[in-house]
Amino acid sequence: MPGQDRQSEDIQLLVRSVVDYSICLLDPAGHVTSWNAGAERIKGYRAEEIIGRHFSVFYPPEDVAADKPAMELEVAVADGRWEEEGWRVRKDGTRFWASVVITALHDDRGELRGFGKVTRDLTERRNVSRALDERGMLLAHLVRAQEVERRRIAYDVHDDTIQSMVAVGMRLRAMESGLGGERAAEVRGIGEAVEAAVARLRDLTFELRPPALDEEGLVEGLAGYLRQVTAGTGLSFEIDHRLDADPPPEAAVTIFRICQEAITNVRKHARATSIRLSLVSLDRGVHVRVADDGAGLPPGVEGPLRHFGLIEMRERAEIAGGWWSLTDRPGAGTTVDFWVPAVPHA
Repeated sequence: MPGQDRQSEDIQLLVRSVVDYSICLLDPAGHVTSWNAGAERIKGYRAEEIIGRHFSVFYPPEDVAADKPAMELEVAVADGRWEEEGWRVRKDGTRFWASVVITALHDDRGELRGFGKVTRDLTERRNVSRALDERGMLLAHLVRAQEVERRRIAYDVHDDTIQSMVAVGMRLRAMESGLGGERAAEVRGIGEAVEAAVARLRDLTFELRPPALDEEGLVEGLAGYLRQVTAGTGLSFEIDHRLDADPPPEAAVTIFRICQEAITNVRKHARATSIRLSLVSLDRGVHVRVADDGAGLPPGVEGPLRHFGLIEMRERAEIAGGWWSLTDRPGAGTTVDFWVPAVPHA
């Protein structure tokens, strides 16, 4: 009927025009059949890029591996709908916290025609809420306490142990100048061992708390760290940063520690020639990528969660309320990709 056709057109126009919600239709197998303006804004795909692709492309790799998209469709068919909040993935690989409702659509005969899928980006609301909750404040206090202790140890080692050993080295050099033959060689050997120990302790204090992180902020702290650890290794590096502002201290420390572990892995295992680090303000947080051009994951690492350093990076990001992922390209390098919220805590 003409009236019904006009009403249907108006509804379709409304759905296409909504920008705060991603609204799309899926066929019974889960392939995208329609796409609205909100879906493009939230997920980054244009209609011609996504229609016909399976909706599992919106899910993190670990959810795809666990066959979660298929499970959600099964539940929607059995119960009429599926609803949850969780991480979803944009076209550019970044994640956002989403409210998702999947509704099974049946025709007049009860046959499944497909699914309606409505997604809302709740990342900002989640970040603000988490910044105010007890868990978020406790994490901030724990991170600050840990870093205060690291700084204390670094300063103690630098101002006490290292200075004492430097003095010992100076006395040994003075003794060597008054000796000859084998005795001088023995004292020289002891002095060289002391100098090597001092160098290792200086590296340790730098690892514990790079001075630039306190004095010049996150970006310069990372640049200083990269300059220090790549010197003499043949590794080059570049940093691309587009931050609206320096993140609050607990977020900056979390970002620095994850980058530190990623860079250490590149140095030790990747056989790379370059490291590329990018930091971008996104969703009231910071999105970071650490990419190298090396050989990929070392032999014996069966998946991203079998190596302790990788587990530690992921746990740091998730405890902070963010996410972490690893892309491995054998023979072409790896990319550590993570995001942490940067909402100041009270």
